[in-house]
Amino acid sequence: MANLSQQKRERMLALLNKIKGEHKDDDEMLVALGEIENELNSKKYGLVWEKHEEEVERMMQNNIPVFTEVGDLEINATNQNNYNFLLEGDNLHSLKLLEKTHAGKIDVIYIDPPYNTGNKDFIYDDAFVDKMDGYAHSKWLSFMSERLEIAKRLLSDEGVIFISIDDNEIAQLKLLCDEIFGMDNFLGIIIQNKLNAKNDTLDIQKNHEYIVTYRKKSRFINGTKVLPTLVRKEKKLRPVYEENGRYYYVNDSITTRGEGGVLSARPNLGYTVYFNPSTGVKKAVSDYDISLVKESNDENIIYKHSSNLLNDGYVAIIPPKVRGKLGCWTWSLEKFNAESDNIVITGKAGRYSVKKRTFIPEESVENISGSLFYSSIEERNSRSIIEYSTNDGTNTLSAVMGRNATFSNPKNLSMIKYLLSIYLGKNPTILDFFAGSGTTAQAVLELNKEDGGNRKFILCTNNENNICEEVTYERIKRVILGYAGVEGIPGNLKYFKTDFIAKDADDVSEELLSHIKEMVELENGITLDNKHYLIVLSDEEADKLANNWSDYEDIKAIYVSHNVLFTSEQNILFSNTDIHIIPDYYFEYELKEVGETW
Repeated sequence: MANLSQQKRERMLALLNKIKGEHKDDDEMLVALGEIENELNSKKYGLVWEKHEEEVERMMQNNIPVFTEVGDLEINATNQNNYNFLLEGDNLHSLKLLEKTHAGKIDVIYIDPPYNTGNKDFIYDDAFVDKMDGYAHSKWLSFMSERLEIAKRLLSDEGVIFISIDDNEIAQLKLLCDEIFGMDNFLGIIIQNKLNAKNDTLDIQKNHEYIVTYRKKSRFINGTKVLPTLVRKEKKLRPVYEENGRYYYVNDSITTRGEGGVLSARPNLGYTVYFNPSTGVKKAVSDYDISLVKESNDENIIYKHSSNLLNDGYVAIIPPKVRGKLGCWTWSLEKFNAESDNIVITGKAGRYSVKKRTFIPEESVENISGSLFYSSIEERNSRSIIEYSTNDGTNTLSAVMGRNATFSNPKNLSMIKYLLSIYLGKNPTILDFFAGSGTTAQAVLELNKEDGGNRKFILCTNNENNICEEVTYERIKRVILGYAGVEGIPGNLKYFKTDFIAKDADDVSEELLSHIKEMVELENGITLDNKHYLIVLSDEEADKLANNWSDYEDIKAIYVSHNVLFTSEQNILFSNTDIHIIPDYYFEYELKEVGETW
């Protein structure tokens, strides 16, 4: 089939080359024609939109974003030097700084971005985007692509991102994420049944939202088998039985319902299991004509059961049929007879089943309401439809903050805990850069309490209408310290604000140096407290530390500016302490005038 678009493009490119030849001495014309040529050669399938630029992007052309700590808002409820972080400011600025401290280090990202409904839920370039805006989708895509490109760079190789969205942008978001993360890394879309029945539309109720899910990259065993990224852990109670003082639970039958489960496909596995109900003895006997299984499906023709065993009280059990055809076992005859103790016959005469059983020690048996059970955790893939009420999100926030809490549509706490719990990695670092009411922080703290984990969170949000201080921070504070008779969950938190340094400032180097402390703390999840962790930014500070070294008894690490050079004596003095050179990339930024890195 002819590609008409390609043919048209080739004709236009040929015409451009002809025009180039006619204007080979006109540099301005050649540049313009080159731009047209690049557009013609660009990708022709995928998501296309009108690129827009935000004020926050323009701001960074002349200013360098930095973090400033709000020391009065620090929380330390563990007496340990391990911190979570709340970053106030435009999340694009925070993400740019996180690129320096956390590239490849974030394991899980959950975000609940603006849905772009046109009902004053999405602000772009300091103005609400309404339904009449002809560039509404383009603005949203420009906004999201800037942030998702960074998000990908922040994710670890084992990382995963969850993005909540509704009908307004689901199609655009899927195509955008395919471009950024790659179609091969699309894990699927989880549908959240919001359990609401309100008539919010004319024709079809909106009872659900979507959670678009991607991984950073595929991981393999032996170069072929893909490792899972998400696993749902499910507690299972199995009834336990006792036999001669031993305890066991029953597994599946030693049969299969698949295509390979018919006797004609596996003719050596059609033996008869002889079972004596009185003694419990089981034995496998090959009493059928293997040569006939390819020709006949009549058990009366193929099987010749042992009259001796039948007269001795045994019953004959053959594999159950599969879709009307004679079936087969999954165990070989030799394996069955060697391990018959691991087989149990269930059911009644005429309807017996041959199943595997697993013996367990008595101490593993639980007595629940007079019945015996064995409890185990099974790993399964995640469901594509989950049920979490939106009302529960509001109720949870109100319980923590009081009935006067004002925040529209906070996410369901249990749902966020579920999403975080299905990530396979241990002790992940979790980022939410549309943090809103702080549900993700509470989910992390509660999960750690429930399973003894050591997850860490980084939350980013602006402070529009004082949301960061009065809702996000206050919620985290109450969850950590306790509220309304509810015991707190120990945790630590640092509160940073984004700030800016003019690129053309005379003292830009000194200004940057004054904000290095926050970057060190963020990257390492610590506080530089002069007791365990120190920072040295000048030779003078190094000299002062050396002169007073006897005053420091429990120093774990020193973070040293790349401009500081320890003397030989200082190197010996500090030799038993971890020394970390503050990386150069903390100081890097683009100079607008010359386009070079400082």
